[in-house]
Amino acid sequence: MGTGNSRRGLAALAVCALSLSPVAGAAAFAAPAAASAASAPQETTLRVKMSGSGVDTLNPFLAFFDGAYDIFAGIYPTLNSLDEHGEPGPYLAESWTQSEDKLTWTFTLRDGLKWSDGTPITADDAAWTLNLIMTDAVAGTANGSLVSNFESVSAPDPTTLVVTTKEPQANVTYVSIPRSGIPIVPKHIWESRAKDLKDVKNDTFPIVGYGPWTLTDYKPEQYAKFDANKDFVLGKPGFDHMIQQSFKSVDAAVAALRSGQLDYINSINPTQFKALQADKNLLTIQEVGNGWTGLEINYNARTRTGKKIGTGHPALGDPVLRHAIALATDRKTLAAKVRDGLAVPGAGYLPPAWPQWSWKPAPGEETPFDLDQANKNLDDAGYTKGGDGVRVDPKSGKPLELRLGIHADDTDDAGISNYLKGWLETVGIKLKIQTLSMSALNSDLAKGDWDLLMDGWTTGPDPTFLLGIQTCAALPKDDGTAGNTDSFFCDEKYDELFNKQRTMFDPAERAKVVGEMQSILYKADVNQMHFNINHLDVARADTVTGIVIGQPDAQGMYPAQSYSFWGYLKATPATAKVTAAKEESGGGSALWIGGAVLLVVLVGGGIVLKRRSSADDRE
Repeated sequence: MGTGNSRRGLAALAVCALSLSPVAGAAAFAAPAAASAASAPQETTLRVKMSGSGVDTLNPFLAFFDGAYDIFAGIYPTLNSLDEHGEPGPYLAESWTQSEDKLTWTFTLRDGLKWSDGTPITADDAAWTLNLIMTDAVAGTANGSLVSNFESVSAPDPTTLVVTTKEPQANVTYVSIPRSGIPIVPKHIWESRAKDLKDVKNDTFPIVGYGPWTLTDYKPEQYAKFDANKDFVLGKPGFDHMIQQSFKSVDAAVAALRSGQLDYINSINPTQFKALQADKNLLTIQEVGNGWTGLEINYNARTRTGKKIGTGHPALGDPVLRHAIALATDRKTLAAKVRDGLAVPGAGYLPPAWPQWSWKPAPGEETPFDLDQANKNLDDAGYTKGGDGVRVDPKSGKPLELRLGIHADDTDDAGISNYLKGWLETVGIKLKIQTLSMSALNSDLAKGDWDLLMDGWTTGPDPTFLLGIQTCAALPKDDGTAGNTDSFFCDEKYDELFNKQRTMFDPAERAKVVGEMQSILYKADVNQMHFNINHLDVARADTVTGIVIGQPDAQGMYPAQSYSFWGYLKATPATAKVTAAKEESGGGSALWIGGAVLLVVLVGGGIVLKRRSSADDRE
């Protein structure tokens, strides 16, 4: 993530308005109009902060980080989109039907669409993509759970896709949607890559795809640069170009927003949010949380065959110890103090943005904050305290000294870890806080080389993906490939319910089964939900209109937005406030990379990057 808070010899940026998206989750935020030379047509660039997670890989079969999903949402198509109510809408598919036995879905795809290299898009591309994920463990790393009930996928002709499921499946039209579903890739590009998929970086630019944008350049931990697809079937983007820019700190991004170098930031922290509310040039909004922040416990890291891996503390396999950690965690205090009240204390695994899946512990089953009870449970289980106050595992003889991995430059993680350290030491558990980069933390996670980790996930309106990362099928293979587990959880009853819920077409009945799954997770104490944050977003307000879809509730909360697809697509530049500074600079705009400046100069409709200096920088 890059950083920077000043400019030199650059255009002042005029912030541009976004039109209101007609589709749910479509947040529209403003962007600067970057003018070309006076004699050339005006070119505009939307400049946004990249997700704080960054990009783990541009390979859509392997990626987990939000930053990667944001990119894929813009450059690869999906079978369906989502409408304003979170229901499946058209994209590649114009329409779809289901057979009477509910086992076969037939999608009619649009005719005449082309990949960015001019090759026709056909149903064969979709069939090939889905079949690869179904049959290849590496290809199924990120999204294998979404097609695990598929029996077959075929393309009898260029505009017809037929999906047959093993059992009736209610959410087939959610399997391939922007950002949280499976992106469809061009078969003619990826077919030759399939044999060595785990090594494919997908970093030849421009990347061949189809979406509202074409990815023309990407520098890890710096930026991603896009050109608009002016022939996009759902409407051409309102901007000619887009830059998603990475920052080492949100403070640096906020400074860039204030000075006009950025146009939109999502997910800032409460301190920043409240400070920015006083700035009349900025528009601040809160969204209902669509994800969770919590603690993962490495209680039994293993592969699909049961092979033990990693260096997790053996005592974490004891449910008494895991429950003691839960008893020693005051979720209400974390929400109030770490998030300044702009969060909901955690309980259920699925977030409040999707109330249809809401779940809370039954009366009497909620885990309270009770240090005395935690101490008693550990005493009764034989975890005696040594002279230093640290308890000892009665089975292994190892002291309860646990590593807690937190994300570098994450104020929530830092705040939570300080509270946890104090509470757990009160019950005889010593924490060693390890501040890790996103890539290091996730590398340790996959290998099981950790005890406790701070983590967070988001989800769309269909919960299948997020529920799927807790299934046994999400465990890695013996060679370390595949698998998208986050805590090595594996439970036979949970898997049974996971398979059952996706076959249910009655929303209320399905919600009951999903609630049972959340109850299993809650009682296992392997993923301990601390809170669901209110997403805090900021845009330049001096020229912004139609910034979000929907109306705020009585508490001022807006519905969850999906800025990375509809918001960026529907964004349009304002026609006013072209500043004198912009005219003096010839239409350039600043791109900050790790404290260095890249001058983005618009030349005849193209973008030339002039480097002055450089710096290095989902979970």
